[in-house]
Amino acid sequence: MSEFLPLLRRGIRLPPSGWMLAGMLAFYVLAGLFGRDPWKGEDAVHIGVVWHMLHHADWLSPDLVGRAFHEPPLYYWSAALTGKVFGWLLPLHEAIRLASGIWVTLALMGLYYAARELYGEESAAASPLLLAGCAGLLFHAHDAQPMLIALAAYGGALGALAAIGRKPRLTGIFYGLAVAGCLLGTGIAPTLPLLAIAPVAWWLSPDRPKALHTLLIGLAIATVLILPWPLLLLSLEPARFHGWLATELAPLKTPFSISGLGRFMSMAPWFAFPAMPLAAWTLWTRRHNLAAANLLLPLTFLVITLLMLAWAYRPREIPSLLLLPAFALLATPGSLTLRRGAASAFDWFAMTTFSLFAVVVWIGWSAGMLGWPAKLAERALVLRPGFVGQIHVLAIVIALAASMWWLWLIVTAPRSPYRSLTHWTLGFTTLWLLATSLVLPWFDYGKTYRPVAQAVARALPANHGCLAERSLSDTQLASLAYFVGIEPVAENSAAGRACDWLLVVGDTRRELAAPSGEWSKVWEGSRPGDRREKFRLYRR
Repeated sequence: MSEFLPLLRRGIRLPPSGWMLAGMLAFYVLAGLFGRDPWKGEDAVHIGVVWHMLHHADWLSPDLVGRAFHEPPLYYWSAALTGKVFGWLLPLHEAIRLASGIWVTLALMGLYYAARELYGEESAAASPLLLAGCAGLLFHAHDAQPMLIALAAYGGALGALAAIGRKPRLTGIFYGLAVAGCLLGTGIAPTLPLLAIAPVAWWLSPDRPKALHTLLIGLAIATVLILPWPLLLLSLEPARFHGWLATELAPLKTPFSISGLGRFMSMAPWFAFPAMPLAAWTLWTRRHNLAAANLLLPLTFLVITLLMLAWAYRPREIPSLLLLPAFALLATPGSLTLRRGAASAFDWFAMTTFSLFAVVVWIGWSAGMLGWPAKLAERALVLRPGFVGQIHVLAIVIALAASMWWLWLIVTAPRSPYRSLTHWTLGFTTLWLLATSLVLPWFDYGKTYRPVAQAVARALPANHGCLAERSLSDTQLASLAYFVGIEPVAENSAAGRACDWLLVVGDTRRELAAPSGEWSKVWEGSRPGDRREKFRLYRR
């Protein structure tokens, strides 16, 4: 105890390194993976795909409730593996989400090594902290999300290419792994920037003949790793292969969108905050030296990625994740060379913002669990009718420990160029941990389809036979499959037309109407608090 007190008074060392840095990033990666159902949106969809892979032992190509899901398989393989390994210890959906934690960890590690090669040992910790601190990554980093593989591939490739002059053998290996992982995990379009940056890395290398040899080895490794899956798919399920290939090539056949480029750029200031403004500061302060390799590599990669997004994607949050590794690398020098006034302002902004929101989360928990403040408690019940809060001792202990840790960090963090960045990233993580510990059940109650799926299952007799569906989204289909093991068939399919049960969803009478007079309504319901989206179950 006497040895622990000086450490408690001294605080953390900055810049963080070794186990301290690993612990800080592990804190970020793990916070939010647990304690909640598959949520409405892509989280539920991808968990449903993994559930089908595990339940039906169909590992060759992803399926959603028995329907072809034309995406590459690597994320689903990795998530099925973590589901199998940790499913005995955790609920299956949480074990599946551990795959996301692994891919985010690989992205952070790749950026750490990239920053160390480009900017030196003292700057290495800043890049993963900047990536973890990006506002747009926090939610998606803790979902079941295949795009996280591209994030890991970008981090790994940038780390490998940054070392092309010093460690050519390792560069070839890790560059090949990154290209293969990206294509098998997220498809052709996200892989294009990894291929396009190779000539730039070759040009920036001090030994171009050796660099060319290194890159060719990397591409050979990638080819060997990539080819078995599509060749096997083409051999065993040619229709699936052609469906996947058509899905992959369709975005590349669209014209380049200037408006899409503008919308991606307009999203970046908040989605990539604080990395984007700090990257702009880097470029401004080093504007006379932009041709330097340590700036030109990430800057070129950022431009290439942005152009690819404007060509192949609609402006959305998920593809915007691909901009974050380059932004984090570019922001690294700027974050550590802020002028004293700007650094102090950023530090105070981080401390006050996250402290204030932490208090708000505690008040929200008090309203939901203790009924105080009364008006807030009434409003929470209006938004989530039927929600009954329960006090969980472990959640309170975690939240109290996180709050005390945040206060300790504020009081003891020494003056350092890393101070503001550390407060920002760990403040963000602490707030997320508080939210997932204290008010997550309230959010979970309104964002899960578990109550709907269970109500449908109760309304169906044990030997109901096939169930047809009309207008159900991928999220709803995946939730029915995962929560109650029901895999509906499409109403307009041959199998669907033979079914005696029909589940429909909609928000108007026309959308919810029975197909004809021979159908009778058996059940009607909706998610708690959702006044528009309704479900009806009919029997012929």
